[in-house]
Amino acid sequence: MQALLTIAVRAARKAGDFVIRESEHIKSIESKSQNDFVTNVDQAAEQLIMETISNAYPEHSFLCEESGESGDSDYQWVIDPIDGTTNYIRKIPHWAISIACKHKGRTQIAVVYDPNRGEMFTAVKGRGAQFDNKKMRVSQTKGLEHALIGTGFPFRNEKRLPEYLEIFSKMFPLCSDMRRAGSAALDLAYVAAGRLDGFWEFGLSPWDTAAGALLVEESGGMVADMRGNPNHEKGNSILAANPKAFKAMLKVINQKP
Repeated sequence: MQALLTIAVRAARKAGDFVIRESEHIKSIESKSQNDFVTNVDQAAEQLIMETISNAYPEHSFLCEESGESGDSDYQWVIDPIDGTTNYIRKIPHWAISIACKHKGRTQIAVVYDPNRGEMFTAVKGRGAQFDNKKMRVSQTKGLEHALIGTGFPFRNEKRLPEYLEIFSKMFPLCSDMRRAGSAALDLAYVAAGRLDGFWEFGLSPWDTAAGALLVEESGGMVADMRGNPNHEKGNSILAANPKAFKAMLKVINQKP
C-alpha cells in the first residue's frame, strides 16, 4: 500500500503545482449545474493526476469528478482535482486536491493536499493518518459545548434546504461556533487533524469524501451518514467527528421536534 500512497502524493503535488501556476490563466468557466462550476484547469489537473497514476498502474480504473468512471479493475482511484472550485475561481485560497484509492470498494489510500499552504494529509487503511509525515489525531473535545463544527450548504439541491436549516437551528446554539469554508475535502482533513471537532453536509459525491473520510477514520474519528449508517456514500450525506462529538451531533440531528 505504501507504493500506492507514494504515487498518490506524487500526483497530488504535480497537480497542485499546475493548478497554482494556472490560477491566473483560467480560460473557461462552465456551469455543470446550479451553483456548480468547472474550469479548464480542473479538467487539465484531473488528466494530469490520471496520467501520473496510469504510468505506474496502467490496469487501474478511475472515478473522477470531471470525466466520470473509466476502466474496470479491483483498484479504483477516486479523484477530485480541485475540491472548492468556486473558491479557486474567486481566488479564495481554500481548496484542495483529493485522491483516494479503493480496492474492491473499500478505501485503502487517502491524500488531501492543500497547495496554497503546502499541507499534505495522508492515510493508509489500518496504518493511521499523517499530516506532513507526523501522526494525526482527531480532537479530544467532549460533546458540543466547546466544539467547532464545519458544515456545507446544500447548494446543489435546494429542496434539502429546509431540512438543513432545521438541523442547523438545533445544533448551532449548542456548539462553540460553526464554519462553512467551501471545501468538504479540507473540512474532513481538518477534522482528522483536530482543527475542527466535526463536520456535516448533505449531497456530496464520492470524490468529495472518499479521501477525507479515511483520514478521519484513521485519525480515530467516526464517519457515517446523518442517520448513523456507516455507508455514507449511499446515504447521500456525511457526518464526521471525534467519537464524543459524533455521538452528540448524531443525537441532535435525529432529535424529534
